[in-house]
Amino acid sequence: MFTLRKSFIWLGGLISLMLFYVWTNRRSTFTLEHDNRPIHSSAWRQSGDDTYFWRTIGAYNQPNSSVHTLPTGTPSIFPEVQTKFAPETTAARELREQRQKVVKDTFIRSWNSYKEHAWMSDELMPVSAGSRNPFGGWAATLVDSLDTLWIMDLGTDFAQAVNAIDAIDFTRTDMAQINVFETTIRYLGAFLAAFDLSGDTRLLHKAAEVGEMLYKAFDTPNRMPLMRWDLNAAAQGAETNASSNTLLAEIGSLSMEFTRLSQLTGNSKWFDAISRITDVMEKAQTLTELPGLWPLTVNAKENIFTQGSTFTLGAMADSAYEYLPKMATLLGGQVPVYQAMYEMAMDTAINNNLFRPMTPTNEDILISGQVRTERKGDITTTKLELQGQHLVCYLGGALALGGKLFARPGDVTIANKLTDGCIYTYKAFPHGIMPETFFMAACESRETCEWDENLWKQQVLQRAGGEEGKTAQADAVILENHLPKGFTEIPDRRYILRPEAIESVFILYRVTGRKDLIESAWEMFQAIEENTQTELANTAVWDVTVEGEKPRHVDSMESFWMGETLKYFYLIFSKPDLISLDEYVFNTEAHPLRRMI
Repeated sequence: MFTLRKSFIWLGGLISLMLFYVWTNRRSTFTLEHDNRPIHSSAWRQSGDDTYFWRTIGAYNQPNSSVHTLPTGTPSIFPEVQTKFAPETTAARELREQRQKVVKDTFIRSWNSYKEHAWMSDELMPVSAGSRNPFGGWAATLVDSLDTLWIMDLGTDFAQAVNAIDAIDFTRTDMAQINVFETTIRYLGAFLAAFDLSGDTRLLHKAAEVGEMLYKAFDTPNRMPLMRWDLNAAAQGAETNASSNTLLAEIGSLSMEFTRLSQLTGNSKWFDAISRITDVMEKAQTLTELPGLWPLTVNAKENIFTQGSTFTLGAMADSAYEYLPKMATLLGGQVPVYQAMYEMAMDTAINNNLFRPMTPTNEDILISGQVRTERKGDITTTKLELQGQHLVCYLGGALALGGKLFARPGDVTIANKLTDGCIYTYKAFPHGIMPETFFMAACESRETCEWDENLWKQQVLQRAGGEEGKTAQADAVILENHLPKGFTEIPDRRYILRPEAIESVFILYRVTGRKDLIESAWEMFQAIEENTQTELANTAVWDVTVEGEKPRHVDSMESFWMGETLKYFYLIFSKPDLISLDEYVFNTEAHPLRRMI
């Protein structure tokens, strides 16, 4: 009896402690989720810990001008981004929840395989059950999946993952160089988002570790970061200089994560670091060969962001544009330059980079191509290349967001046509999946466009380098290259589990409430699942253009499959208040950061 009573007393005490923990943890989470003030408590030990390794490495180049400090004023009141959704019928709710569960089951399957075969590695190899470490060897898939685990209410797995992050050592890597951009969006963004959602300060501590490491990449004579950085050399005290050949997307897409880290720690040094990049971009924007847009590559070593003849919103430039409206909302509109740069960039892009493709069904859609300029004396001419990319499908979502934030309804109209263009491209291919890159025949006008089969075939011949007017030759090229009608070339036939199309479908759905987007999302998910599923998880595939032949597996599953693609599919089948766009803004790796509101 005494033993039994002791057991009950012990059990009751344990339950009381658990309830107290849950109550205090929920209270802490609520406070953190609804409070943008920095953490100034003993819990935030890292902000004052000068013994952390990356703080002990001396700097060769201190900022040579006044530090940019975080704005402290009252945030602007932006228009609401999300539309008002009508109450669901019972049937609609049941269907939505059924689809949501299917997506969640796919995530769980992938996550469990990662845990079993690639735990603490960057990536699972989903065919061979091997593992790879292309992103520093710091458990990229684990970190990238943290906020997805939280959003999908997988509490046990989330706790296990958070417990594991302490073993990640950001002071060393086996790689000769790390990609500063990829490290920022996948690791720093993931830790910040998981902290914003859960309030677990261990995640903020880890974010600061990454932030301190990345800050050393800015230790250059002009404080521009070296984007492909020898971390081990820097750890031994080597000097660093920025590169004269830097991708626009990489140097222009550090702003959200560095800003959020400064907001949460109260230390402006990260905000200062990226503000120096913003200053250079602002000054260069009107001086390029296509004013409003920046060239694909820039000279970060000399602060020259104006020289170059290729202008695209797609690969290698994309997120530099994506982050402009997102930075405006992250900072509560208190740094007006981001809205100004967004508006100038989009005005130029809409006029120069978008085209209406010619389709057999005369779809009123748009595709974003790339512009090449040529200067002869004082005259600059432009040529639009009719290339589409899966990667540039993010643009519909970015325009929908910017259009709502800045009261530019024309941007939302364009966003609809761009997103519909991506949906059309998915449906045009035999497996229901868009390839990485493609070319299409263009209409003469965006307003009217009638299908012209002969014109399409002539453009096929032009891309193939064939003789004009040789219809039989065009037919052979179309057959050999598996070209759907309207498409003229497919340089890269892979699908690598990319998220950009569903990203824009999700954002546009939250902005407009268009019910057809839900059905398109489901069709996309089913097609991806059917063609990429392996015994373990899901894999990139080599060729999505061959009818009647299941695409061959690549044995690759990048961390964005669980960090982005499945997250967006899950959210579009969730209630609209789950990660509301009026409360959060996603970084380019789909990590939701708390907005300043």
